[in-house]
Amino acid sequence: PCAVAALVALSFSGAIGLTFLMLGCALEYYGVYWPLFVLIFYFICPIPHFIATRVGDDSDAASSACRELAYFFTTGIVVSAFGFPIILARVEAIKWGACGLVLAGNAVIFLTILGFFLVFGRGDDFSWEQW
Repeated sequence: PCAVAALVALSFSGAIGLTFLMLGCALEYYGVYWPLFVLIFYFICPIPHFIATRVGDDSDAASSACRELAYFFTTGIVVSAFGFPIILARVEAIKWGACGLVLAGNAVIFLTILGFFLVFGRGDDFSWEQW
């Protein structure tokens, strides 16, 4: 019951984030679809975590080099996702209003991804590994 409610809330927040992204592209005033390339960052963001989970040792050490490297790569991906629409707006490929909508969508989507790992990544009976 609690996990189902969390899954519904995460789905709803993901839909809101994608709505912001689509509004930044599809509104008639903006009308440029370059910001959709930020979808690539959404898909590759969890990959370092998945690799570090599979490769890293299962000890409960305070930190491991593999996990820290995964955090570093994930941080680079997230910063790049926020920087990409700013660069597009700076070179006038998109308007600043579209940049703001894409940045809002980025914030919601990345918080949704973080929420997914916080809710389903605990390693208990109901974890993301079952999906």
